[in-house]
Amino acid sequence: MPEGPEIKQAADAVARAIAHTPLIHISFAFERLQPYEAILVNEQIWAVQSKGKAMLIRFQNQLNIYSHNQLYGKWYIQKANSYPTTNRQLRLAIHTPKKAALLYSASEIDVITNEQITSHPFLSRVGPDVLDDAMTVDQVRDRFLDKRFYRRGLVSLLLDQGFLCGLGNYLRSEVLFVARVHPSLRPIDCTPEQIDGLAKGAIAVSRQSYLTKGITNNLDTVAQLKQQGFSRQQYRFYVFNRDGRPCYSCGTAILKEIAGGRRIYYCPHCQKL
Repeated sequence: MPEGPEIKQAADAVARAIAHTPLIHISFAFERLQPYEAILVNEQIWAVQSKGKAMLIRFQNQLNIYSHNQLYGKWYIQKANSYPTTNRQLRLAIHTPKKAALLYSASEIDVITNEQITSHPFLSRVGPDVLDDAMTVDQVRDRFLDKRFYRRGLVSLLLDQGFLCGLGNYLRSEVLFVARVHPSLRPIDCTPEQIDGLAKGAIAVSRQSYLTKGITNNLDTVAQLKQQGFSRQQYRFYVFNRDGRPCYSCGTAILKEIAGGRRIYYCPHCQKL
């Protein structure tokens, strides 16, 4: 599933392609949304915003197209009236005279008013967005220490969009590693230094991933590994998807475990209990 950085990157691409310019065509695959096609095509898009793993395409008439990619949704940016070669199903198409933004395979799409945003089933429940420029380390630290969350296991808490939105499976492993926290712990089990590391890591790792298109590893290490001929798959992460390979910090083999049906990776030396 795309995580917050990938959705924010997609929102940026959609905004560059179709915002602040006249539209010439909009089509929805879902019949219940098709009455909005004639309404929205006469409006301009003033912003495209991400909220965790969701996206809002915001129109001047105070309507918004909400979408959540779930596991398989994918945005394509094409020349106007052109389509990619793919077996995916087209769910939403927005065309300008020059560009098209096309959403394939997503099943969660809706049109909502500005007033409905605060009561939307997903948007109303999500916690603070780790990619929000206004988000601070102190605010994230307070979330970890909040009585609603501090007795919950970190492996499940870091995937809970109601706790912090935008984090997901690869970011979970990377944040825990950067904070030097063992995956079995809860916030209440952590030292103040570890809580501080988790708060800083949740923001820093997510923002670096957004800025680098998915690279969470130390960038100096990445540069060295590139010079040595390593592939992106090999240098992208600190620990995620690297089971059996040596930790870049200490050389210990990375371990993989399954928690709640999801993979988690960690270094048993750098993240000691």
